[in-house]
Amino acid sequence: MIRRAARALGTYVSRSPVTTGYAGLLLSTHLWCTAMLSPADAQRVMLGVSTNLDNLQDHPLRVLAGSMLFFDGTLTEITSEAFAGTLITLGLGVIVCLARLERRYGARRAYALFVLGHLAATLLTVPVIHLGLAHGWYPDSVRHATDFGISYGAETVLAASALLLRRARWLAAAGVVAWPVLGGDWSGTLPDFTTVGHLLAAAIGFVCGAFLLRAVRRTAPAPAPQPGPALVE
Repeated sequence: MIRRAARALGTYVSRSPVTTGYAGLLLSTHLWCTAMLSPADAQRVMLGVSTNLDNLQDHPLRVLAGSMLFFDGTLTEITSEAFAGTLITLGLGVIVCLARLERRYGARRAYALFVLGHLAATLLTVPVIHLGLAHGWYPDSVRHATDFGISYGAETVLAASALLLRRARWLAAAGVVAWPVLGGDWSGTLPDFTTVGHLLAAAIGFVCGAFLLRAVRRTAPAPAPQPGPALVE
């Protein structure tokens, strides 16, 4: 069993090297914050890479890039909602789906899609937050809320990967949408801004995933013609 697991891990690393490196980076930054920093220092780091309105206005490049270096979740509290989020974003999103996209479309396309989903969903939620603040639908505290992590990018690649399935495509797509819908706060006029961001990320993933799938099918080589029966004179 150990040999089989080692062989499977080696195959995964060789076929998805960039995803392996990124997953290792995410685990390293998480362990750094949880095991090496004090809770106060870790909170300052998380707030420093949060893509809230104040940070996006003051240093947008730093927070947009830095937010992708961490995942917002836990590896130890296995009965918590945060652990379920870790399984979805880091487990399914990065380790499974991003790796599959890397194998199917190549590392450049896979990570371009991940980064696009992260950036676009983050920036598209900004006018929604401004609208909510202007009408009193969101509290003013959202301007400096702690909001970081890979979940928008993960949601994007989850959506794109759902399109690669044949039999369970619609079921998987429904699950991708159900995650933010069921986990969101719908008590106000607008859902919480992270739910809006995740739904936008899913839409980006579905659209871009369909485009990539069609592009690959168009460039796929045509099957070789089968030889006909030999003619007997």
